[in-house]
Amino acid sequence: MSDVILEIIKGDITKQDVDAIVNAAHEALQGGGGVDGAIHRAAGPALLRECKEIPYVEPGVRCRPGEAFITSGCKLKARHVIHTVAPRFVGSVTRPKAFDQFELTKSLYHNAKPGTEIELANCYRNTIRLAAEHGIKSLAFCSLGTGGHSWPIEIAAPIAIKAAAECLGDAPELELVKFVCFSDYDLSVYNVAWHEFSGGE
Repeated sequence: MSDVILEIIKGDITKQDVDAIVNAAHEALQGGGGVDGAIHRAAGPALLRECKEIPYVEPGVRCRPGEAFITSGCKLKARHVIHTVAPRFVGSVTRPKAFDQFELTKSLYHNAKPGTEIELANCYRNTIRLAAEHGIKSLAFCSLGTGGHSWPIEIAAPIAIKAAAECLGDAPELELVKFVCFSDYDLSVYNVAWHEFSGGE
């Protein structure tokens, strides 16, 4: 892995003082609820106007799952917003009885729709690719897909950590990547995912 600093914090994605924050967008890129709505409210109406300049690729869809587009940050501290669409989670989940006993593995879920893991990982890969193309040095991710798109945090976190960490070498100007978690539980899951990925470093 490259020398990029990777931070896992609890916080508000809209208040991060970085070059770019990542929006958990919907396919039409017209705002919505959750993180998407919060980012649009904080950025102001100019963000929606800029999103509407992105052409539809099919009816109602500007950005397919796994793809990413960049806009300005408008009223945000961040200079840019990178919008990416997570696939919807389809499958059943076996929840752990206790957090410190579970393993972040595929054993947690069953009958998942084929290809969705790859699409979720592509959200992180394509975001970092865009960051490299625009000379971005600091980037903050929210937990993609774990809101309205129903990904269990225990499954999404290791995908996020692995996908992002493995392509940091392709973004030589990137100096800082943050994973901004909404709750204490989400923070603990991301910390476990990082511990397992890094071998305890």
